[in-house]
This record gives sequence, structure tokens and C-alpha cells, in this order.
Amino acid sequence: MAKAVNSWDWEIGNKTSFWNHSLKELWAYRHLLAGLVRRHFLLNYQQTVLGPLWILFQPTLTLVTYLLVFNKLVGISTGSIPPILFYLAGIILWNFFNDSFTGTSSTFKEHAHVFSKVYFPRIIMPVSVICTQLLRFGIQFIMLLCVMSYFSFTGDFSFPFNSGLFALPLVILNVGAFSLGLGLIFSVLTAKYRDMTNMVTLGVRLLMFLTPVIYPLATIPENVRWLVQLNPLTPLFELFRLAMLGEGTVAPNALLYSVGFTLLLLAGAWLLFNKQGDKLIDIV
Repeated sequence: MAKAVNSWDWEIGNKTSFWNHSLKELWAYRHLLAGLVRRHFLLNYQQTVLGPLWILFQPTLTLVTYLLVFNKLVGISTGSIPPILFYLAGIILWNFFNDSFTGTSSTFKEHAHVFSKVYFPRIIMPVSVICTQLLRFGIQFIMLLCVMSYFSFTGDFSFPFNSGLFALPLVILNVGAFSLGLGLIFSVLTAKYRDMTNMVTLGVRLLMFLTPVIYPLATIPENVRWLVQLNPLTPLFELFRLAMLGEGTVAPNALLYSVGFTLLLLAGAWLLFNKQGDKLIDIV
């Protein structure tokens, strides 16, 4: 008599691994990812007065604040770039990082009830947050192009059309990967230690002042510039402005440092997330 062979598609056990999720498995759940992106996008603007217009209203309100405080009161120079364009470019890129990082850092706290009831690759949740924020960034990027076109029409600005335009995908992907890697690490920490949520909020605020969002890197004194250059986001913001507005301080070694740091961070964070993911369900 032939011996029956048990077979199954997947098994839930008490063992975890650094290599829990393969790319093949993630691809198998691509439809779930698309559904989560749609859900995240719609839930943010349902039952609101402005609806999706919040995507444009938020950076516009921030822009007005920056113009009044940093341009009029403090008097930070933006070089030959119109202040509106300078600040708007920094705002939309920073919003992409900020919203992606804070959204992924609370993955276990916000979705523990789902993780404990149904199986799917846990990494789908933070990736869906990044994709949602990438969609919002795309809409705000179109707004930036419209404002640039207006200033070009009035003669106060001319499109640079430099080789940095080809680096825009690298900048956007690097910022998304950096925020994902950082968010994965803090998603584990915030699940274990509740007070880390406060550290995330405070840390993001402090990090903004070490990132050339409201000032160009060239205006920082040489003796303290190294502190800003330690931030892997610095060359990305400078390259983004160089590509879009024609002015920015970017060194090849700084860009390589940013890309290398992001790759190592994302790889380590991915392994940590896989290893700790199932263990944290009982904690949260």
C-alpha cells in the first residue's frame, strides 16, 4: 500500500527566520498590495471637507509658513532660485520621507489585529504604505511642475534641463528605500517599547533641521557642514533641487555614501523585520 504524502502550500509554526518572505511570495500577493494601496489612499480622505485636495493643501500651507518665517523673518537665502520653488521642492520630498517613515514605523501597532487572524507576508503592509505615499508624492510633484511653469512664463525662472533629470528616479527610490528601512526597524521597536513612538515624532522633527529642506547646503559654514553631510538624505535633497531647479551641491562620493547607506539599512531592516515579525504578535 502506497504511503500518503502530506502536502500544503504554507505552514504556520513557532519558528521564525531571517528569510521568511521570498520575492516570489511577495509577487503572489501583488493583488493584495494593490488593494491595500487603494484602501490607504481612500481612507485618508473619506468624510473630509476637502477630500483629496488635502494632498495639495497641506504642502501649500507649509509653504506659506516657510515663506513667512524662514524667508521674510529669518532671511535665509535661496540663491537665484525663487523662494517659492526652493521651499516647495524641499517640502514635497520631505513629506514623502516623513509620511513614509512614520506610516511604516507603526506597522505592528496598527495592524496587530489583522496579523493575528490571517496569514500574508507581513512586509506587504509597510510596502503598501510606501506605495501610497509615492502616489501622493506624484500628485504633489505635478503641482511643483505647474508652479515651475508659472515662474517660467513670468520670466523669473527657466527650466534647467540638465543631466541631473536622469537621476530623479534614483533620488525618489532612494528616499523611499531609506524611509522603508528606517520604518521597518522602528516598527519592531515601537511594538516592543511604547515610548519609542514619542522618539519617532521627536526624531523626525530634529532630522528635518539636519536636512537641507529650508536651507541650501552651500549656506552652512564649513566647520559644521560635516554634521549635515552625515545625513544620508542630504545629497538626495541637493540632487533633487539640482535636477529640478538647477542649483544644488552634490559630490559623487556623498551620493555613493547615501546609496550605500540606504542599501545596508534596508537589507538589515528587512532581515530584522522577518525575524521578529511573528514574535511581536503576542506582544502587541
